[in-house]
Amino acid sequence: MLCIYELEDFDGTTSVPLSRVGADARAALFTDARTAYSFTDVPVDDAMLTGIWELTRWAPTAANLQPLRVLFVRTPEGKERLLPHLDEGNRPKSASAPAVAVLAVDNRFHEHIPHILPIKPELREHFAAEPAQRDGITSFNGPLQAGYFILAVRACGLAAGPMAGFDAAGIDKEFFPDSSWHSVLVVNIGHPAGPPEFGRMPRLAHEDAVAWV
Repeated sequence: MLCIYELEDFDGTTSVPLSRVGADARAALFTDARTAYSFTDVPVDDAMLTGIWELTRWAPTAANLQPLRVLFVRTPEGKERLLPHLDEGNRPKSASAPAVAVLAVDNRFHEHIPHILPIKPELREHFAAEPAQRDGITSFNGPLQAGYFILAVRACGLAAGPMAGFDAAGIDKEFFPDSSWHSVLVVNIGHPAGPPEFGRMPRLAHEDAVAWV
């Protein structure tokens, strides 16, 4: 199905066809998708994990600056290093997941600007001299990209289990020493072990969350 939107260009107004995903895709991404707390032992191979990133990287960020970085933990040795830095209640969840993504932001994202923003390569030097502005970019766009990442996991037919309960400083010291990467979210990835443990929680109704002017 196509949605036709009127967009202004330099010559006036043109009709641009945009694809609209079907009901199955909307259900997989939003209405039927659930957070997973335990996983089967069905493996998630590196090609599938790469596919998640390939989707995530196309979603928009401010000025295309893309500060998100991903560490995929999928070996027993990697799990042994990661689990001690998770809150005790979160360790069984990550232990059962065939793959765990540590999402991080790179405070030196500006070094890639000549490649990812070729129309304004001079911004590399600007951000190099403005660490507070870099922090502003990562604090907004990092969580934004983390949301895209969760949707990409679902789009690849897998369940995501995002978690905030972890020692970020400990993870950074363990996996990113002497690095500009800083962890912001841990996401368990795999096939859920059985149906959800409890019913779906209510969402805010239209009249409670949407205004019109």
